[in-house]
Amino acid sequence: MYSGKTLSLSAIEDGFVEINFNSQSGSVNKFDQETLGDLQRAVTLLSEQSDIRGLLLSSAKSVFVVGADITEFSAMFSESKEDFLKAAQTVNGLFSQIEDLPFPSVASINGFALGGGFEVCMACDSRVISATAAVGLPETGLGILPGWGGTVRLPRLVGYGTAMQWVTSGAQQKPEAALAAGAVDAVVAPDALRAESLKLLQELADGSRDYKARRLQKLSPLPEPAQEVHAFSAKVEAMIKGKMGNHYPAPLKVLELMNQAAGLGRDEAIKLENLAFYEITQTPQARALVGLFLSDQYISKRAKGYAKALAEKPAPIALAGVIGAGIMGGGIAYQNAVRGYSVAMKDIAEPALDLGLQEANKLLGKSIKRGKLTEEGAAQILSKITPTLADEDIAGCDMVVEAVVELESVKKQVLPAVEALLAPTAVITSNTSTISINRLAESLARPENFCGMHFFNPVHAMKLVEVIRGEKTSDKTIAAVCNYALGLGKKPIVVNDGAGFLVNRVLFGMTFGLEILLKEGADFQQIDKVMEDWGLPMGPAYLMDVIGIDTIVHCYTSMRDGLPERFISGDQWPTETLYNANRLGQKNGLGYYQYALNEKGKPAKMVDADAVALLESIASPAHQVDQEEIIDRLLTSMAMEMVHCLEEGIVASPAEADMALIYGVGFPAFRGGICRWMDEEGLQSIVDRGDKYSHLSELYRPTEKLRQMAAAGQSFYS
Repeated sequence: MYSGKTLSLSAIEDGFVEINFNSQSGSVNKFDQETLGDLQRAVTLLSEQSDIRGLLLSSAKSVFVVGADITEFSAMFSESKEDFLKAAQTVNGLFSQIEDLPFPSVASINGFALGGGFEVCMACDSRVISATAAVGLPETGLGILPGWGGTVRLPRLVGYGTAMQWVTSGAQQKPEAALAAGAVDAVVAPDALRAESLKLLQELADGSRDYKARRLQKLSPLPEPAQEVHAFSAKVEAMIKGKMGNHYPAPLKVLELMNQAAGLGRDEAIKLENLAFYEITQTPQARALVGLFLSDQYISKRAKGYAKALAEKPAPIALAGVIGAGIMGGGIAYQNAVRGYSVAMKDIAEPALDLGLQEANKLLGKSIKRGKLTEEGAAQILSKITPTLADEDIAGCDMVVEAVVELESVKKQVLPAVEALLAPTAVITSNTSTISINRLAESLARPENFCGMHFFNPVHAMKLVEVIRGEKTSDKTIAAVCNYALGLGKKPIVVNDGAGFLVNRVLFGMTFGLEILLKEGADFQQIDKVMEDWGLPMGPAYLMDVIGIDTIVHCYTSMRDGLPERFISGDQWPTETLYNANRLGQKNGLGYYQYALNEKGKPAKMVDADAVALLESIASPAHQVDQEEIIDRLLTSMAMEMVHCLEEGIVASPAEADMALIYGVGFPAFRGGICRWMDEEGLQSIVDRGDKYSHLSELYRPTEKLRQMAAAGQSFYS
């Protein structure tokens, strides 16, 4: 009857027809403009037929439809309000046309039916789902809301309360939960999906099941009393604000929309949804979160691309090695084991090996406690870690991560000794946060097989791995290490060697800005609160306590050695003053704050009068600083250092730069990264702020290229 590049319409048995989604251009089905056009043509043909008894919607792919094509969002977001609403109404009209066909319809759901994929299923009269599939409306995770009838049809299927929870959370729903809620009508084994879907369609067509009552329910206002709807909405609003504050407007917009639409019929409610959908797309949070989704796909593609560019793919890793145990080495060994790699954990001291195994055992114990692992499963994972004091046990390693103490002299002794034990094809990496990869490579006979691999602590929780390319690092080594990092479940971002690499260099741009503020007499507690309210997971002073004051001071030395023009030696910098007083942060309970274990056994921060007095002794008179000045000074120094990193080629793109900060230090997702933040503020505004504070430090001085970009009205993501 019809065959397009994304779907087909065919006549099947018993007077039924089938729309089968099967995109020729990708591994999954998605609602891009081409698919929507094909669907419109198919449905128009259906509406012209008079002898059809029922419609089956199905997929030839391993998933049903994963949702809209997010790569088309940028163009959609930039449309005029009139064009946006017209386009939204066109798609909604198409889905309503399916819902209003003069014969019943069944969606046969395999794999994922998400976003628009689930919305078109809800337009059908019934839904049968495979036991291995999932449904959901994940749009709020992208800073937007369902725009093709999801907020209208779902509450009329499952009730207002359940629908509100599903939409505001954006969570995927397993088949059992969908069945219990009433979102689907049957859960069946994957191999029975088609037969059961056709059986249900037959029952609807012959009248043994009533689909018209369900249609009337979907066309009508919600049955819940308005008072009940408002009361539930108030509870959900309090929960959302308690969890997210006001940084993520999409769930709150959903709440407002569904509250207003509860008393309306389908078509009027959809008009409200169209308007709310447009309004939320105009927020910076929507631009940031959609941008992050695309950037995340980009960095994964980049990481895989290093191997694809080679004539010969990197060989599989039979045995990985970690040199240096302790907490960090144990964390890296655990990550290897939990992802299926056999790993030799080598140290020169038995207590360090014990500490490494304790770290792995602790993490496995948490998984057992949460029900994610059985005792047997944990034992199998732990058996993949071989602790050893013997050199010969690492001789067979294909990939080695050196994770000894962060001292260049020690690493330069360890690395060549390890290299001598390994096969000529083995790759060695150094887990270092600041030490030059080029200098470390000087100690090696095969520097082409060496690069940096900077894990972030705690290893199991932090997604980022900086893969640091040295001047002599080969493309084959970069490809092998990126593949390895992906296998560990990490997000590898390749950067070039330089002081602090990328994340620490940019982070220390902010902390040096903090040092200057504190020397002027600013209150670190006020600064932490302001920056946490702005969206950082922890303020900069608190963050330094968590990292370790001694680690920060050590890194400061590296930054000064590498970039003395901006990272200058100060006269008693506050953090160094704390270090000299043996205040090392959480590791000894004293830093900017003091710490004591709470009831969960975690360090809780408290105000420490001694720290306040110590800082006041080296600073100008204490005073409160305007909130906007705090934000401007800390973010501008951070932003300018990122500009330098981009211009120097430390990092290849704004997308990689932003994702590194989000995955490495928890830069707030709703801000989209420091480059996205600069774009939202406007580059001319960033230049003006830099000029305003450049008398304080060269950290703030805008580059000439940034001035040119600002003058030309350009942006990083243009």
